Amino acid sequence: MLPAANRLRNGKDFARTTRNGARVTSPSLVLYVLTRTGNSTGPQVGLIVNKSVGGSVVRHRVARQLRHLIAPQLHKFDQETQIVIRTLRMKDSYSAELEDLIERVQKKLLVAS
Repeated sequence: MLPAANRLRNGKDFARTTRNGARVTSPSLVLYVLTRTGNSTGPQVGLIVNKSVGGSVVRHRVARQLRHLIAPQLHKFDQETQIVIRTLRMKDSYSAELEDLIERVQKKLLVAS
């Protein structure tokens, strides 16, 4: 479970992160990462689970799974980072795919800086 300080809730933050952040994709997930300045409450994570994943119950289950998977990975990100995970399709387990995306986005951010 993600602490309240690590949840991205503002629609403007979602929009800014998805438009301006570094993006990496896989068949089931898209990961957007944006470093913001002036707010060091810790990395913030937001989720977008498309209706193509399933009904409301399925989407909420997928969101809980993703929150559970990303929580131990937050230490890999700067304190001023906003992360949005977009789910494109249903999958039994997103763990390997998410770990791969995190590695790829960190390499991408390292090259950009």
